[in-house]
Amino acid sequence: MSPGERHGPSTMDTDLARRARSVLDTDRYLVLGTVDPDGAPRVSPVYFTHHGYRDLFWVSRPDTHHSGNLGRAPVSGLVFDSSARVGRGQAVYVTGAAAEVAEAELADACEVAFARLDPEAHAFTPAELSGAGSLRLYRLRVERHEVHVGGSDPEHGTGRDRRVEVDLSGG
Repeated sequence: MSPGERHGPSTMDTDLARRARSVLDTDRYLVLGTVDPDGAPRVSPVYFTHHGYRDLFWVSRPDTHHSGNLGRAPVSGLVFDSSARVGRGQAVYVTGAAAEVAEAELADACEVAFARLDPEAHAFTPAELSGAGSLRLYRLRVERHEVHVGGSDPEHGTGRDRRVEVDLSGG
């Protein structure tokens, strides 16, 4: 085996993937980062759900600022618990392509998007998210997940905060 070759995921990879899954399973808001026509960054908080950690879904109006920015450039996002104590924060950064879910895909997308909701959240139907309805379903197809690792992290800290890419496939 060559020095750079690995057999299977390391303990660090497994631990950080577990952390990322926990954040995405527990925290309900995605800070969605888009780009305005003039190139200025735009961030918007959206309540989200996920399916298989690769598809992040939210409902929004198509005439909102962030909805209008989709498709212009890849989007980025951040999921974290803003109530965490100092030094205890966990975060997952995501990057990918986001767009409105096509009407032909709505039935299947609604089924997975609203399968795991908080009790007070509404499970929308395809009829509510199409036609004359004012809301639409959006999906971010995540191409990259990164976990925030604090510099003082007791297991993986290096003295400097950093992002570490994790593979959440198969999870």
